[in-house]
Amino acid sequence: MAAAVARAQDGDETAFAIAYRIVQPRLLGYLRGLVGEDAEDVASDAWLEIARDLGRFTGDGAGFRGWTATIARHRALDHLRRLRTRPRSGATEQEVLNLPDPHTTHDQALESLSTARALGLIRELPQDQAEAVLLRVVVGLDGPAAARVLSKRPGAVRTAAHRGLKRLAHRLSIAGDAAGEAVADEASRMRGESE
Repeated sequence: MAAAVARAQDGDETAFAIAYRIVQPRLLGYLRGLVGEDAEDVASDAWLEIARDLGRFTGDGAGFRGWTATIARHRALDHLRRLRTRPRSGATEQEVLNLPDPHTTHDQALESLSTARALGLIRELPQDQAEAVLLRVVVGLDGPAAARVLSKRPGAVRTAAHRGLKRLAHRLSIAGDAAGEAVADEASRMRGESE
């Protein structure tokens, strides 16, 4: 990732495309947790800013993920502010980007359903917990990187992520969902990081 970003900063479009393909799926998942169906539009705005300011970025691959998540979060918050001041139109979204994927259509459909369900459950969490879970689990940032995105202390982010995952595990266990165990394991892993 770091090599692709460095080459992209030197104007290599192929390297930028590689960095985009690595970061975009998780970034889009994070944005879906924040703005729902408008995630594609917000991601587009974020990538315009990322491309424009790429020359100013300094850091490694993990730093690039955190930097892009910070930009995306700012665009998402701007979007949510605009929605509060302007009524939403009834336009439908259309899938614009079709990246090649080794999964079958059946696998993609199942993954899409489970992802949509998971993001829906995450959106029901308190905002600080939802954002911490999205950044830690969906985007894959470590505690310090997620803390920089949220302008909080790493311990506060780890605690919020742990509490959010515990709530999710509890909701899934009540529903008799086998995924509850996996979420509980992830919460325990994050709790171990903070100790």
